[in-house]
Amino acid sequence: MKYRRLGNSGMKISEIGLGSWLTYGETVGNQNAKEIIHKAFDLGINFFDTANAYNRGAAEKVVGEILSEFSRSSYVLATKVYFPMGEGPNDRGLSRKHIIEQCEASLTRLGVDYIDLYQCHRFDEETPTEETLMALDDLVRQGKILYYGVSEWSAAQITDAVHLTKSRNLHPLVSNQPIYNMLVRYIEKEVLPVSEENGIGQVVFSPLAQGILTGKYKPGHEIPSDSRAANEKINGLIQTYLKDEILERVAKLEALAKNELNVKLSQLAIAWVLRQPGVSSAIVGASRPAQVEENAKASDIVLSEALLEEISGILQEIDGFLPKW
Repeated sequence: MKYRRLGNSGMKISEIGLGSWLTYGETVGNQNAKEIIHKAFDLGINFFDTANAYNRGAAEKVVGEILSEFSRSSYVLATKVYFPMGEGPNDRGLSRKHIIEQCEASLTRLGVDYIDLYQCHRFDEETPTEETLMALDDLVRQGKILYYGVSEWSAAQITDAVHLTKSRNLHPLVSNQPIYNMLVRYIEKEVLPVSEENGIGQVVFSPLAQGILTGKYKPGHEIPSDSRAANEKINGLIQTYLKDEILERVAKLEALAKNELNVKLSQLAIAWVLRQPGVSSAIVGASRPAQVEENAKASDIVLSEALLEEISGILQEIDGFLPKW
């Protein structure tokens, strides 16, 4: 496993991170989650991402309980705040009240004294950004979080936050967690350049486009009954990609992975994400230990310029069929 600095911070995280969205406390049993996390540790993965909103705190509890078996200094633990955690008017968003209260709640559920990376799960239009940043800065000064970041913020929102931290002498923003994969590349236009300019690393989620980039979905074929797309509770975004025009191009990528590198499409897709120097880590999900082992191998794959050109050509073919993000 290789490691990269999280933005301009001194903290290093594994190029492959392990997430818990739609898995722990929900579709993956606790014993299976334990085996997955232990396998991740064996492979050198040190970055573990969760959120308070994942099954209303259940994922944090599972992750915290399993990680308690390891030395606290051996892993980097990330969680998030923003989405509703109750029915009250202050049980959501990025107000000082909600951030402080949810940080305490996450610390309790995770069973730790501090959170390595605390992230704003989305941008809050109803709260002044300065209020949000000052609350996060206070948590850093109190030692309850070590670093803070955002998720799915626009380039303009990130730029505003950077200016505020500098003008108010606050601890800097170190990360952004956007969706990024071969099918969703919007961050390349503005978010990546702005982030790199300001020392903000990307910890990207959905590098496999919710399973589309594993090759399990074939044009003209029925959706596999044991796949994510077949689960009505969680199929959401994936349905927008299940078009034969897209899957035919994905099949070309799969053939390229096999014929040129003798690797799986999933490994090629993750290696493609990691080609970006502005990406600090690609967060993968897993329902079995073998999936973690397979995805971790992407950290060793080097893509030549010639191969990247071939991939670019296929992705240009896909663009015309993709939904607008």
